[in-house]
Amino acid sequence: MSKKHPVVAVTGSSGAGTTTVKRAFEHIFYRDGINAAVIEGDSFHRYTRKQMKAEMAKAAEEHRNLSHFGPEANHFDLLAELFSSYGDTGTGRKRYYIHSDEEAAEHNQRLGTNLSPGEFTPWEEVPAGTDLLFYEGLHGLAKTDEADVARYVDLGIGVVPIVNLEWIQKIHRDNAERGYSAEAIVDTILRRMPDYIRHITPQFTRTDINFQRVSTVDTSDPFIARDIPTPDESFVVIRFKQPEKFDVDFVYLLSMIKESFMSRRNTIVVPGGKMGFAMEIILQPIIERMMAARNV
Repeated sequence: MSKKHPVVAVTGSSGAGTTTVKRAFEHIFYRDGINAAVIEGDSFHRYTRKQMKAEMAKAAEEHRNLSHFGPEANHFDLLAELFSSYGDTGTGRKRYYIHSDEEAAEHNQRLGTNLSPGEFTPWEEVPAGTDLLFYEGLHGLAKTDEADVARYVDLGIGVVPIVNLEWIQKIHRDNAERGYSAEAIVDTILRRMPDYIRHITPQFTRTDINFQRVSTVDTSDPFIARDIPTPDESFVVIRFKQPEKFDVDFVYLLSMIKESFMSRRNTIVVPGGKMGFAMEIILQPIIERMMAARNV
């Protein structure tokens, strides 16, 4: 934990709403003039896209599971090392995972390389002089016997829909964007399930704040759903592990977010369409206090 060089980690699987929270933080950083070192979780995968396909085929032959959710396919040790180093010195080693041709062109021009989508850039130092480290990915609060990423996080945010909704989002995304068949997507979900239970779900007990989207329409069988429930067809359950730690003013939040209500003493429920707005008014004062503490 570091007051001088704080680490903020947003953890949640792809499609869970991490993009919304990332955008909320971008707005906060812009308004407050905060220079953040942004770290993408994919950059700490162990294998390139090509290598991962080969490793998955090998794992299948050996009747064992391998997925991006688990430690075998990720460098939890290097992620913990980065968080620790940044907290101590304000720098550390990072790299990028290239998702698209556009990203490849950008990094190749910057680095003088000839990389393709599915590959990693070389390791480089986080630039000196940033105000905080912002991580968004699968394992911001991961913990195993070999590596404890969570211990170095100053503010942990979990973003997770109820599991049927998460599956609906994955099925539709993988089918529409990647052309996967329904059978292939179900196989992927089943293969990932042991790692999801062991390494993704436990992180949400270590977070300071969780944002969980809950659908208000029937998602009983996610494998036959014809569309993804819209934000207006859902609520977001926001749970604070220790409200007093961040001086959470629930009365203020209830007055600012129309149709919100308290479901427990540490939990506020807001309309799904207000998720981004709720994130900003909750997180901005927390980030501002973290920045003020750097100067004490």
